Amino acid sequence: MMLVTCLCILAVDFRIFPRRYAKTETYGTSLMDLGVGSFIMANSLVSRQARGVSLVNLKNTFLSTGPLLLLGFGRLVSTRSVDYQVHSAEYGVHWNFFFTLAAVSIITSVINVPPCYSGTLGLAILTGYQYWLSHGLNAYLLSDKRGTDILSKNKEGLFSILGYWGLYLVGVQLGYSLFFGNNFSRVGRDKWTRIKVSFLSLTFWLATVLLDRHVERVSRRMCNLAYVTLVLAQNLQVLAVLMLSDYIAGSKLSALEEAFNWNLLGSFLLANILTGLVNLRVDTLFASPLIALLILLVYTFSLCMLTGLADFYGVRLKFW
Repeated sequence: MMLVTCLCILAVDFRIFPRRYAKTETYGTSLMDLGVGSFIMANSLVSRQARGVSLVNLKNTFLSTGPLLLLGFGRLVSTRSVDYQVHSAEYGVHWNFFFTLAAVSIITSVINVPPCYSGTLGLAILTGYQYWLSHGLNAYLLSDKRGTDILSKNKEGLFSILGYWGLYLVGVQLGYSLFFGNNFSRVGRDKWTRIKVSFLSLTFWLATVLLDRHVERVSRRMCNLAYVTLVLAQNLQVLAVLMLSDYIAGSKLSALEEAFNWNLLGSFLLANILTGLVNLRVDTLFASPLIALLILLVYTFSLCMLTGLADFYGVRLKFW
C-alpha cells in the first residue's frame, strides 16, 4: 500500500497517469481514493486499542500525535511559502492528511472504549453522520462556496473526521476479534481467520453496492458510509488474498517490504519531499511520456534506495 501510494502521488501530476486512477472530485471511486481510508484501516487493525493495551494517557497521546501535527503544519507552511499548488476541495484550505490522522488518534485516545464495543460505537457514528449528510450536509460540503471562518475554509477535512473516526473504530474491533481477542490455537486461529476475513469482505462489498445505489454514492471527499464500507471491503479482500499466499511454500516478505515496514512514516514523508522537489523543478503537465517515465523511474529508485539505507543503518522516524 505504501509503495503504490508513494508512486501515485507523483505519477498523478503527469499526463501519462490514467485519469481514472486519480482522486474523484465529488462522487465515485478510483485507485487513489482508497489511500487515506486504507491508511486509517491498516493502522486500526494493529493499533494499541485492537491489541487491548491502550491506556488513556495524555503524555502518550501527545507523543504519538505530536509528529503528525508537526508534519501537518510543516506541509502547510512549506506549500504556502513556495506557492505549491494544493487542491482545496480535497481537505480544505489549511487541512491535510497528517491532520486527519492526528485528529483520529486524539479522539480515539480521549474517548476510549473497549475494543469489543468500538465497532458498535463506530457504526453508530457512521450512521448518524450519514443521516446528517443525507439531510443537507452533503450539499454544504460539496459546495464551492467558502466563508471566512476556519470551519468553512476546511469543511471537507473537519467534517470527514467523523467518517474516518467511525472507520477506525470498526477497524479496531475487527483487529481485536480477528487477530488479538480470541483464545484459539495459532493453527485454528489462522484457519478461521482466513474464512472470516473472506466472508467479511463479501459482506462489506454487498453493503457498498446497496448503499451506493439506494442511500448515497461513494464519496471520499465526505468520507460517507458507502466510502467506509468500500475501504473495508477492498482492504479485507486484499488481506484475504495475502493470507492465502501463506500456503505457498517459501513465501516471505521481500527486503524492500521489510524496509518500508520499518519506516512507514519516514518513507511517506520522504516521498512527499521528493514529489515537491520534482514539481518545483519540472512542469509536469507538459512533460513528454518518455521524460515522465524517466523521472518516475529515478524518483522510485531514489525513494527505495534511501528507505533501504535507512533500514540497513537502523534509522527510524518514530518518536513514540
